[in-house]
Amino acid sequence: MLEFKLAIKNLLGSGLRTWLNVTVLSIAFVIIIFYNGMLDGWNMQASNDTRAWETGGGQYWHPEYNPYDPFTFADSHSQPPEAVEKLKEKGLMTPVLITQATAYPSGRLVNILLKGVDPEQKIVAIPSHMLKEISEDPEYIPAIIGKRMAQSLRINEGDRMLVRWRDANGTFDAREVTIAAIFQTTVPSIDAGQVWIPLEKLQDLTRMYGEATYAIVSPQSTSNPVGGEWIFKDDKALLKDLADIMAAKKGSSRVISSLLLAIALLAIFDTQILSIFRRQKEIGTYIALGMTRLRVVYLFTIEGTTHSLLAILTGMAWGMPLLFWIQKTGIPMPANADQAGVSIADKITPYYGAGMIMATVLLVIISSLIVSYLPTKRISKMKPTDALRGKLV
Repeated sequence: MLEFKLAIKNLLGSGLRTWLNVTVLSIAFVIIIFYNGMLDGWNMQASNDTRAWETGGGQYWHPEYNPYDPFTFADSHSQPPEAVEKLKEKGLMTPVLITQATAYPSGRLVNILLKGVDPEQKIVAIPSHMLKEISEDPEYIPAIIGKRMAQSLRINEGDRMLVRWRDANGTFDAREVTIAAIFQTTVPSIDAGQVWIPLEKLQDLTRMYGEATYAIVSPQSTSNPVGGEWIFKDDKALLKDLADIMAAKKGSSRVISSLLLAIALLAIFDTQILSIFRRQKEIGTYIALGMTRLRVVYLFTIEGTTHSLLAILTGMAWGMPLLFWIQKTGIPMPANADQAGVSIADKITPYYGAGMIMATVLLVIISSLIVSYLPTKRISKMKPTDALRGKLV
């Protein structure tokens, strides 16, 4: 306790030098929390949106289905296994059928994925209810597309577009679809290059009656039965790509945090060296009065570490209101930020978890403790008589 009181007294006596170190370290502390909070907020937002729009509570895949290999789509379709069909009867599953197709908007040629979804499904947020047929014309095929797809095709709601596909027998066929609605989503993987039509209509057009490529399970499903030949993909597997991106971002976050801390801690390191150099007589007096070298080292280490404690308090005083204001207003993202195929909303809402804040606090304190201790090792080599004369070690 005595050492802590002496450390506070010495720091306050240093005046401007102390507060410059504290200010720099508090800025680094706040920026580290902000950057990690932004990444955590983006991760939570992207994961929640992807679950809501695409993955649900998990998916059953046809054994031949590979979303990264379009050549598998022609063979990856069959009737869902009986165990999976039972989930549909309970309203806990909705099937999706995929086939490759070609669209001809305004005479242009665009390769697309034609996807069939049940208009009555409520498992994912895709507005499939807009696919309910409102025309008695047997040739009428409603379709919905995402905003990015609409911009790519340069097509508007109510427009008609010719689509050509190949059925189960390998025969080409073509029909016009009517754009019933254009939806906006933060999940580009259900938007870019995709046209959604009623499931039964696509099954009829492709001669794949009752078949599907994969099935989306409701998050309310408490059990995932064995799907026969179909493969169940849980939340971890479906969000692996997003988790890998976040892990890479976390790696860059550690580099940035290390650089910021290094800049701030360098000032504390220099201050410790200067303090030991200028206060050798004081150190000699402490030792001459009976204070052990270990206690003197402890005193100077506590003095340097107190910079981090003051920096954390200062950072909380000015940084927390700023961070919570940013959390309330969000961070606007540019319009083309989601072109990389990653779920990004119009604005990112940072998330400051208690665990992340405590980890940052411990990181700052422990780093400051180490940097404060390193210069004090020379105190253990001082002789009291030399220190009282101000003689350098």
